[in-house]
Amino acid sequence: MKRALAAALVLLFSVPADSEPSRVLTGIDVLLAGGAVELRGKKIALITHPAAVTAQLASTADALFLATGVTLIALMGPEHGIRGAAYAGESVVDERDPKTQLPVYSLFGRSAKPTPEMLKGVDVLVYDVQDLGARSYTYVTTLALAMEAAAEAGIPFLVLDRPAPLGGLRVEGNIPPEGWTRSFVCWLRVPYIYGMTPGELARMINDEGWLANGKRVDLTVIPLKGWKRDMTFTDTGLPWVATSPHIPHAETAFFYPMTGLAGPALSNGVGYPLPFELYGAPWIDGERLASKLNALELPGLHFRPTAYKPFYAGHKGQPCQGVQVHILDHVHAPLFAVSFYALEALNQLYPERLLLEEPPQKQDDRTWLQRVFTKRKEPVSAWKDWEDAVGDPEIRRQLAKGRPVRELVEDWRRDDDRFLKTRAKYLQYQ
Repeated sequence: MKRALAAALVLLFSVPADSEPSRVLTGIDVLLAGGAVELRGKKIALITHPAAVTAQLASTADALFLATGVTLIALMGPEHGIRGAAYAGESVVDERDPKTQLPVYSLFGRSAKPTPEMLKGVDVLVYDVQDLGARSYTYVTTLALAMEAAAEAGIPFLVLDRPAPLGGLRVEGNIPPEGWTRSFVCWLRVPYIYGMTPGELARMINDEGWLANGKRVDLTVIPLKGWKRDMTFTDTGLPWVATSPHIPHAETAFFYPMTGLAGPALSNGVGYPLPFELYGAPWIDGERLASKLNALELPGLHFRPTAYKPFYAGHKGQPCQGVQVHILDHVHAPLFAVSFYALEALNQLYPERLLLEEPPQKQDDRTWLQRVFTKRKEPVSAWKDWEDAVGDPEIRRQLAKGRPVRELVEDWRRDDDRFLKTRAKYLQYQ
């Protein structure tokens, strides 16, 4: 099996001799360049997904399966699965990988955390997942829970580090208040955009005592080579592979934190060829919304009126108007606050819609988060997913009462300044 897979990989992933190498080496490339000595003679379970690839676009799963002296015995997949076939929020089932014939355990289905059965016979649990650097992107929750499982099982945990697509300088957004209700889309008490690589975040989780019962795991991070904190993903020279079905390009990573919190009444472009680049609904006048948002003079951003019809998801098949967000200067453009400015503008333009209020009738269906994990049966509000991701339901209530977003931004900035002081201990790159 290994020989057949090796031959296929040579054909599929060979790079022409005159191709320009990337400026950055990811953890998997650094590991393989060093002969994978950290894993030699050990039985490995690997948490991974389609965006975890070498510089030659071979998957980490395939590369480790072929590595000399490394025994890969199991694969585990976060949301969307190890080959990326599952839709957002869709429960992923256990299966057998068709390429390697290894068992694949889902960490986004019956269990969100590796179980003792999954870890039976494992010497090292390895994590290689390309993240976005946004708190609600569920891979960070999988990282924390996997570290916790390894600590409880008494086995080492190794992170193959990857770049922060938004760069390592940007820190934005609220920090959940103490005692907040944890959810799978808000598991860690960090700013919404935290400006850390997976390896750096793993060090912080471990040393700040964020694992259950204050446990610590035997943690190793295989670092990036050549990565600088001011680099976005495009600066690395690495090939981009979609980290989830609606993040098709490296640039989309900037739009996700801008419109991912658009709220239950709005379309954010998911279901149309501009995922996360739009705010729209059938009742919006795009010209008025664009004028209102451009008047804020948010640095590095322009809002262009547009009309579109989503093919699926929110407002499927309905003619919508709204705005397309254009990033003119990604260094200075705010990201996290933009959804809140859009909600504020729409609430002022259409006060009769009571956009930020709880609807009088609660929905009868559960959120995807509850369907997959909590199995609750009681009805939930239309704002439940949004409040789960924000980590603080009080923010919506303050917006509904008319508190200016600029005041909220100042509150978040003070929290972020405190976080930066703690974060400094865990940064591995300049």
